[in-house]
Amino acid sequence: MSSVAKKPSTGASGGSGRERAIDIVNRRLAKRYRVEKRFRFYGLCSIIASVVFLAVLLTSIVGNGYTAFFQTYIKLDVALDATMLDRADPGGSDYQGIIKKSINKLYPEVEDRRSKRELYALFSSGAAFQLRNTVMENPDLIGTTVTLWVPADDDVDMLMKGHIKRDVPESGRRLSDKQLGWIDRLAVEDRIEKRFNVTFFTAGDSREPELSGIWGAVKGSFFTLLITLVLSFPIGLAAAVYLEEFAPKNLATDFIEVNINNLAAVPSIVFGLLGLAVFLNFFGMPRSTPLVGGLVLTLMTLPTIIIASRAALKAVPPSIREAALGVGSSKMQMVSSHVLPLALPGMLTGTIIGMAQALGETAPLLMIGMVAFIVDVPGGFTDPAAVMPVQIYLWADSPERAFLERTSAAIMVLLAFLILMNATAVVMRKRFEKRW
Repeated sequence: MSSVAKKPSTGASGGSGRERAIDIVNRRLAKRYRVEKRFRFYGLCSIIASVVFLAVLLTSIVGNGYTAFFQTYIKLDVALDATMLDRADPGGSDYQGIIKKSINKLYPEVEDRRSKRELYALFSSGAAFQLRNTVMENPDLIGTTVTLWVPADDDVDMLMKGHIKRDVPESGRRLSDKQLGWIDRLAVEDRIEKRFNVTFFTAGDSREPELSGIWGAVKGSFFTLLITLVLSFPIGLAAAVYLEEFAPKNLATDFIEVNINNLAAVPSIVFGLLGLAVFLNFFGMPRSTPLVGGLVLTLMTLPTIIIASRAALKAVPPSIREAALGVGSSKMQMVSSHVLPLALPGMLTGTIIGMAQALGETAPLLMIGMVAFIVDVPGGFTDPAAVMPVQIYLWADSPERAFLERTSAAIMVLLAFLILMNATAVVMRKRFEKRW
């Protein structure tokens, strides 16, 4: 018998092998899809959490600060007695005594000294200064009776805004029952009301919350940022152009580039220490002035501006340079006439971002003495001044409840400036950006 060799059948086993491979691939794909879905879910949760935290923060700031834009005022009928005022020198008269006399006429039944002190405490000390300014502006009012809306004390203002509760025991609030009765009487006679707080935007700092404002800090920030912009923009632009277009590639330029990148990550308080050691101690410049603050912030913002400017220069295609050189332009003409105009929008965007960063800085300015209590509004670069972040820091450290709302209101104003500056940078980038 002849034996016939049988070829082994591989169809079934081969098919089952392929099916097993496909199953493994499908399981792995399913696992990858599940991982991707989880990653997207975690990312979405992170965004939602960030938005919620931001909303809570902004709601807290706005909720605490919007009431600072309104101030409680009390109407007083003030008799400008000619015997109490000096026509030759109206500024030297006893305006505080005139205000107290007008208050006594409003409450003639209050006679004992302690009650009078409580009564006078309802009115801000700024009432005398307001009366003085009124008489100085118009001396013909002497001998007549004028009606003035004078600022109320901060405790009265907090009561009218609902921050002081009436239903707590007298020992648990800053206003006595007697004072509450006098305030209710003013309300019945339509002598007390809330008005827009112009003082908050036109006055400097003060020990009295109802008289304090942000104008001094705003001007201080303006002078400081002006010094920073005038110095940092041309220096940063020139440094970026030289390093990117003209500097030879060697160890020296590599060392400079590494240090510029490192300086961008240095804590801001280190620049404050540098300003304290160099500008104040060595050069003897005046402390707590926008001039020194601008110099310190210039050192801090220069790395950011240089890095952004170099990135803008790198974004210009090499073909632009080659075309300019091909038609006979020198390297300087190529950079100034072709590369720099195309890179300038990106440079300006980086500069605005750096200036926005400088606007919100506090630590370096604290080191050079800009934390001092300054009442007067600065008139120049060498006058003592505060800046917005430092003003917020000072008010946040004050115990009065009225300063809490002014702190939040100042934060709102500062955030508005920062949003405006960043929005300007975005608009400029969208408007002038070239896509190659």
